[in-house]
Amino acid sequence: MGLRLRGPRDGSVGGRRGWRAVGAEEGLEAMAKGGGVAAAETDKTRASAQRVLDALSRLAEVASLPEVTTRILEVVEDPCATARDMHQIIKSDPALAAKVLKVVNSAFYGVPSQIASLERAIVMLGISAVKNIALAASLSRLFRAEAISEHFAARDLWRHSISVAVAARLIAARSRRASTDEAFVAGLVHDLGMIALRQLFPHKTRSLVDQAMNHPTQFAALEQELVGISHALIGAELATRWRFPPLLRSAIAHHHRPERAPTEHAAVTRVIYAADVESCRARYGFWLSAGGVDLSPADLDAIGLTAGQMEALVAEMARLVEEAEQVFSE
Repeated sequence: MGLRLRGPRDGSVGGRRGWRAVGAEEGLEAMAKGGGVAAAETDKTRASAQRVLDALSRLAEVASLPEVTTRILEVVEDPCATARDMHQIIKSDPALAAKVLKVVNSAFYGVPSQIASLERAIVMLGISAVKNIALAASLSRLFRAEAISEHFAARDLWRHSISVAVAARLIAARSRRASTDEAFVAGLVHDLGMIALRQLFPHKTRSLVDQAMNHPTQFAALEQELVGISHALIGAELATRWRFPPLLRSAIAHHHRPERAPTEHAAVTRVIYAADVESCRARYGFWLSAGGVDLSPADLDAIGLTAGQMEALVAEMARLVEEAEQVFSE
């Protein structure tokens, strides 16, 4: 089943009606057929919902996951998987194996001594860390595409994703509220929906970016007006079809509204929100999706950091973003 947004059983989050991701096609079909309050209001709304349904049906046109990434995700979801299983998968793709070792031995990862083999990397770092490094390394292939608009080059979305991943890892390490490896991968994939929007709605996405350049604080509103669906929602739908773990799907779906994330995924999602805001403020790559947004005292409290700590962390980002981009890029 796809993803839609529906209020949770507890009724509200933070004084507003809460939402959770549960399956877009089902809810959008009801809208398109006139079921539901919002869609029943106008034919225009129903037509818009139908266009979104048509777009979701075309998600298969979006670049598919590399086979090795699919196999890594299967291991991620298998509680019986062993270090040997992960080793065999990574070893079967020589380019990926070389990249994993490159990442492990980079200044970005900071291991105390050189690691010469995958077996040694798994023993020293653990299967979870190596799994996330392999997943991150293989995902860089998804970001090969044409420019979003004349304002942003083809790799600007990748650079933004890298910067959010780096910031998320730093925040998680400093606050100890979330796993650093999980935060890094979630940061890397949080804007997966922008890839889908760019491929499914190239002209609308270009128009969205052009208008948002003049009104950066209005990105979300412009996205709904011009495209009819948010990149967060369509990204979560794509992640569901690709069988991403629930944590990653939640981070993608709720990275602009972390209060809507399920309780078990709230910590990582709030970290991704903060990392995204700070990356956009620093204008690393594609910065419009959270342009003009500032972290509130409540946002900082939710991730366990002070304003001073966040300022120091942002200063540390610059060097690490450059290093991460070098080791994870093709």
